[in-house]
This record gives sequence, C-alpha cells and structure tokens, in this order.
Amino acid sequence: MESADNFAVAFDAYGTLFDVHSVTALAETLFPGSGGEFSQIWRAKQLEYCFLRTMGGRYEDFWEVTRSALQYTAEKLQLNLASNSRDRLMAAYLSLAPFPESLAVLNSIKDLGGKLAILSNGNQTMLDHLVRNAGMEGLFTYVLSVDQIKKYKPDPQVYQMACDAFSLPARQINFVSSNGWDVSGAAWFGFSTFWVNRQSSPVERLGVVPRGMGSSLTGLLNHLRGAPL
Repeated sequence: MESADNFAVAFDAYGTLFDVHSVTALAETLFPGSGGEFSQIWRAKQLEYCFLRTMGGRYEDFWEVTRSALQYTAEKLQLNLASNSRDRLMAAYLSLAPFPESLAVLNSIKDLGGKLAILSNGNQTMLDHLVRNAGMEGLFTYVLSVDQIKKYKPDPQVYQMACDAFSLPARQINFVSSNGWDVSGAAWFGFSTFWVNRQSSPVERLGVVPRGMGSSLTGLLNHLRGAPL
C-alpha cells in the first residue's frame, strides 16, 4: 500500500453504501402486494432518466429525477399515488438504510489511513441527509454531487471531480460501486475499480473489468490491504 497521501477511495452512494431498496417496506405498506416490483421499477426508471437527461443535455437534479421516476412507476403499475404517499416515499430517499457493513468498513479504511469521498448522482441535500442519518459524519473528506456540473455518471466529467478534489490522477484513486455500469465508466476513466457485486451478476461486456470484486463492502478491505494502490 502506498503512503496515506496517495490513498484515496471514492464511493458511489446509492446501492453501494445505502440500500435503495430499503424503500420496499414502505411501498408494500402503501401498495400491498406491489412493494418489491414498485421499488425495482422506480430504481430502474430513475437511472434511465439520469442517462437520458445527460445524453440529451436536459439536466434536472436527482430529487426531481427521483420524483419523476416515482410518478412513472405508479402509473406503470396502475396505482393511485396520493400526494401523502408520494411525499412519504420521497422522504424515504433521504433516510435510506445503509448496508449493515457500510459504517464498519468506512471506519476500517480510515484506520488504514485512507481518505474517503462520496461521488454520487444525488444532490447535496440528499447526500447530506443520508450521511447524517447513517452516523457517517466526519468520515468523508469530500461529499461530491454531480449537481456541481449538471451531468450524471458515467460522464467522464463526473469522475474528474474526484481527481480535482483529491488532487490525484485517476490511477491513484480507488472507485467503489455496486453498479456494473458505474464500475465500467470509472474503469474507462482510469480509476482502480472495485465492484460490490451484491447480486452475483456477470461482468458487464464493455471492454473493461473491475480490479477487485466482492459480494459486499467487506471484500473491499482485503482488496485494499492486498493490492497496491
């Protein structure tokens, strides 16, 4: 492992540190029998809108994208989304549950001397809520939102934000995500990537492979300890 000055880890937030499907229980309460499907469609449409808005140059922040995807999901499933239900589901995105290992892994990386960042599609307010609610305040040197540049991952300008913040070249930054497309975009950019492959999915066929992979964030610790950074 290189010196602490060159040891930087940037984390995706949604699906990596925080469980986007922790909204399922609330969705099931509001729409019995549809909670799981509701959460899956909501997340997929949320990502699709991010991609489309970046490609089309029609940026809206992640809160508005999430709201639009929520409305689409209700209409897709032919469910009546009352304003109170909409507000409760949106509020749930401010307090997504962290994965059980997230806090311990972050603290362990800090103990190893690493500098940590979040690099996320979320807007700053959303990310600040998540970090505070999860008891992660003080762990991150930077919490970076795409709202600064008004483009979503995997646009290279997003990944450049981490290089600018850490004042390091891409090859000296470890990027961690549970999203295969995000890992691929980060690898294209030049980051050393670790894929949290929670679903045991195949590697994306995009001409790059993650440098490390594990079924949870816990595997990241062994990767950082054993791999040159």
